[in-house]
Amino acid sequence: MRLIDYLDKGASLGPEFPCLRMGETVLSYSDVQQLSYRVARALQHSGVQPGQKVAVLSGNDPFAFSCVFGLSRAAAVWCPINPRNEAAENRFVLDAFDCSCLIFHSNYAPLVEQMRGELPKLATLVCLDKTLPYAPSLQEWLSGVSDAAIVINTVDDVAMIAGTGGTTGVPKGVMLSGRNLETMSALTLMGYPFDGRPAYLALAPLTHAAGVLCLPVMALGGQVVIMPAPDLAEFLRLIEQCRITHTFLPPTLIYMLLQHPRLAETRLDSLQCFWYGAAPMSAARLEEALQKIGPVMAQLFGQTEAPMMISMMPPSEHFNADGTVAYQRLTSAGRAGPLVQVAIMDKDGQLLPTGTSGEVVVRGSLVMLGYYKDAAATQEVSRFGWHHTGDIGYVDADGYLFIVDRAKDMIISGGFNVYSAEVEQALMQHPDIQDSAVIGLPDEKWGERVVAVLQPRSGSKIDAEEIKAFVKARIGSVKAPKQIEIWPDLPRSKVGKVLKKEVRATLLASLPQQ
Repeated sequence: MRLIDYLDKGASLGPEFPCLRMGETVLSYSDVQQLSYRVARALQHSGVQPGQKVAVLSGNDPFAFSCVFGLSRAAAVWCPINPRNEAAENRFVLDAFDCSCLIFHSNYAPLVEQMRGELPKLATLVCLDKTLPYAPSLQEWLSGVSDAAIVINTVDDVAMIAGTGGTTGVPKGVMLSGRNLETMSALTLMGYPFDGRPAYLALAPLTHAAGVLCLPVMALGGQVVIMPAPDLAEFLRLIEQCRITHTFLPPTLIYMLLQHPRLAETRLDSLQCFWYGAAPMSAARLEEALQKIGPVMAQLFGQTEAPMMISMMPPSEHFNADGTVAYQRLTSAGRAGPLVQVAIMDKDGQLLPTGTSGEVVVRGSLVMLGYYKDAAATQEVSRFGWHHTGDIGYVDADGYLFIVDRAKDMIISGGFNVYSAEVEQALMQHPDIQDSAVIGLPDEKWGERVVAVLQPRSGSKIDAEEIKAFVKARIGSVKAPKQIEIWPDLPRSKVGKVLKKEVRATLLASLPQQ
């Protein structure tokens, strides 16, 4: 399955059914198909050859997403460009991934202006919504181009090249194959409830998890309702109005949703599956979500290199056989999917027994082809024949995977390993805490001291000593924070993850200089 095959499969189930909807704009499967034929021909006329890289730079937009299927039909490789990145990072990505064409929205024309003079490989620029001196509009570019069916054979199985988050240094290009995305889609369809023709609400960026989750929905002929910007009141309104069956939010936005005054009055009975992922979720907030949103919460765990479905926890597994909440599983990342092998490995490449912590490693057809033009990084992440996630975790006797920390975030305090995620879970049980970040800072006595940076809930006041006692009572004095900082908000990545690297840098800069 290529990207375009999901669209064509959906169209075969009813070309007149709505495919992409945003506001008053509704594109049927037939509309998106015809647009994809025209985009494919226009790319061909512009000299884009099969296997060449085409970048799309836009916020959530039905025409931008339609172009993704057009470039797939042209046998080109999709390079999603994050519109929230700085010009320097996006310039690096466009150059390093050898993009020959850029399709962008005029909202990002100033960003394109900053970059284009330094991108000699970029031969074709197209603006989605207006004509610019250096770029025709999409309408102008497609003028006179036939929408007759066209078949162009692919040169290999690379479907997309996605940049890793620049939070760990220079972004690497993750080569995802059609087989990778097919495996991800198969796991989604076999692992979560899908009853009838789905309606999927995409609030999160289509350049990330929200985008590839559209593929299994389209394979069933479902509708994708696109939100151009985060707005939780509108999110709730659309769930009710469009009878949404599936959606995805990162934990940060779910925490905000649980506080929203309109949640209690919104009709949510159409929901079958409310995915959460991209960052660990507080067990206390997850229990609250099961009560306020319903028995539809569904976890997924993956990374760019093994998209979305390394492990899964469908709604039913949040409950015991007697219908009570399965508290013992709420901090897990679910179980490995049936098409994925997951193991725990030590630093010497030995697989570890049940219940023992080590690095989470993965293999199977979900795992990427490798990093684009970076054999050394590919070899490093693939040592011992497994893909190394960089996460520390263990698997329990029932096969549930528990992520205890990122390897780089583990704190060694007084000779003990302290996993920041465990401390954050304890902190998030406190009713006055909206979000938290736990890091280690240098300490003469402890080697590293546990530091918690807290974001209070709206209207709440936090007493640092009371919080220390609260955590100590739950997980002991070694793991309890020695220092607490209270910030109005935490620095976050483009997809809502707390940036501990920035938290640590800010606090290190405030330490007295030796």
